[in-house]
Amino acid sequence: MGVRPACYARGMVRNTDMLAEMPREDGTVADEAMASGPRPGTYARGTETVGTILKAAHDVLIEEGASAFTIRRIASACGMKVGNVSYHFPRKELLIKIMLDDLLESYDKLLESEVRRPDISPEDRLRLIVKLCLDDIAGKRTTRLFTELWALANHNAFVADRVRAFYQRVHDFIGEVLVELNPALSPDEVHTLALYVSASMEGTTPFLGFEKPWAAKMPQITAIAAEAMVMLAKSITPEQIAGKP
Repeated sequence: MGVRPACYARGMVRNTDMLAEMPREDGTVADEAMASGPRPGTYARGTETVGTILKAAHDVLIEEGASAFTIRRIASACGMKVGNVSYHFPRKELLIKIMLDDLLESYDKLLESEVRRPDISPEDRLRLIVKLCLDDIAGKRTTRLFTELWALANHNAFVADRVRAFYQRVHDFIGEVLVELNPALSPDEVHTLALYVSASMEGTTPFLGFEKPWAAKMPQITAIAAEAMVMLAKSITPEQIAGKP
């Protein structure tokens, strides 16, 4: 998350460029359709209507899952007509993009205030990242939201790309700390190690996430992971990353 997420304009924003990249129901991309002129996809950040739609979309995905995540179901959940919702958000992919961008913005603010402080060591910085991430995974929102996003990404190239971009920001931020802990690593080796750290944390979701079988063990796993990741980051060599004896 080294690069700050772009802030949204508070006025009206036209989203035709992004809609052009979105797949139709048959999986194809509507580039040629967008070339003919402007399309719906105008939303005003901060307005009551848009806020209501976004909250309903968030709740449907978390409470009912990816199979229920349709414009029609979201409209029903927020008590609006389908046309009112689709005017602002013609495709569910736009809602997912905004939810992920909002998450990145909130995470970036948290990391800025808690992790990017000049008064803590790189070791404590990585420990704090691990704790913040695993504490987040233990919550209902993150456990449910990301497992449903992964499910959507399996069958939707646009969602898969947005999820990939989200995690790339996460890997970039972890990499900032790894460079401090192990300056002998090349940029590619730092990225590989950051990917391992991130994958190790995300991999706890089905075992230790909200209401998962071993959720009560999350505090102990967090303590182990925080120390293990610091030791690994400081001691691993380029040869070990390359798999050389």
